[in-house]
Amino acid sequence: MSSYRTSYKDRRKQDRIRRRNLLLIFLVVIGIVVAFFARNYLYISKPIVKTADGKDISLYIPTNSDYKYVRNEIYSLNVLKSKKAFDWLAKKSHYDEKVHAGRYILTDGMTNQQLVNMLRMGYQAPVKVVFNNMRTVEQLAGRISEQIEADSTSIIEEILNNEEVDATTFIPNTYEFYWNTDAEDFVAKMIVEHDRFWNETRLNKAKSLKLTPRQVSILASIVDKETRKVSEMPRIAGVYINRLNKRWPLQADPTLVFAIGDYNIRRVLDVHKKIDSPYNTYKYPGLPPGPICIPSIAAIDAVLDAEKHNYFYFCAKDDLSGYHVFASNINEHNRNAERYRKALNKNKIYK
Repeated sequence: MSSYRTSYKDRRKQDRIRRRNLLLIFLVVIGIVVAFFARNYLYISKPIVKTADGKDISLYIPTNSDYKYVRNEIYSLNVLKSKKAFDWLAKKSHYDEKVHAGRYILTDGMTNQQLVNMLRMGYQAPVKVVFNNMRTVEQLAGRISEQIEADSTSIIEEILNNEEVDATTFIPNTYEFYWNTDAEDFVAKMIVEHDRFWNETRLNKAKSLKLTPRQVSILASIVDKETRKVSEMPRIAGVYINRLNKRWPLQADPTLVFAIGDYNIRRVLDVHKKIDSPYNTYKYPGLPPGPICIPSIAAIDAVLDAEKHNYFYFCAKDDLSGYHVFASNINEHNRNAERYRKALNKNKIYK
């Protein structure tokens, strides 16, 4: 009987030890699981990006960049709370094997998972590309290369090698591009935007003037350089339309400035009118062979909606306000021009 009781007690003791050991094992496993998820929370779900003043930061990744470049760029921005966590998840997600070029926005409070997913999936943010007041395609290329990845040389080459394209193709405005757009895609989109701009309404207006869209743009480029006052653009356009219809020379001073290539000229002199250039509209009748700048939308629409009047002349006002006075005959125009010459002399503007 005594032996039976001793055996029973031993079994009870062993059972308690086993249960305790199982409990310890269970607690250890739970601890490991908790530690695993805690680490994942830190490495994946916890906010990892902290920007200065909570402002968004742009990350630019050039074409053909590798993961080392991206990692170093992000590190240099000093916005990560844990570089180790980012590197761990990037490699675990295989982002290091496939890098997408582009512009990416890092926002304050972004988690590691959000950051890595954005980069891994190539969810880049577009850029606003703006250009206006461009004289030449070279100047345009320089301006565009400041806003997208394509360099100015490749843009110029793409324009010059494309027979469909010249300065009139580019309609000054604000456009949306991906930052890593190359020269070919930039020009292709500009052709599409040009065709969209020249809708049926504008085409019909050009037809009524007996001008092609390109001819409208060439004339608009002259109007653009004649005045900065949008309100008088349709009237100036009307003067040139009247001259074209009468087969008069346009006698547009801005075309001489373009032919000379000195854009600091403030006073066109008789000697300038003798230059032998197809852009000398004092010497050669009709429109010049191309635009003298990339015309604005305001100037293009001013030509299309040119004011109907009997003016054949105009001259800058003698108050040097930038506005013009208009005349229907040469005698009236000469009086206006003399007043303007005296104003220039008074202000010692001789060239």
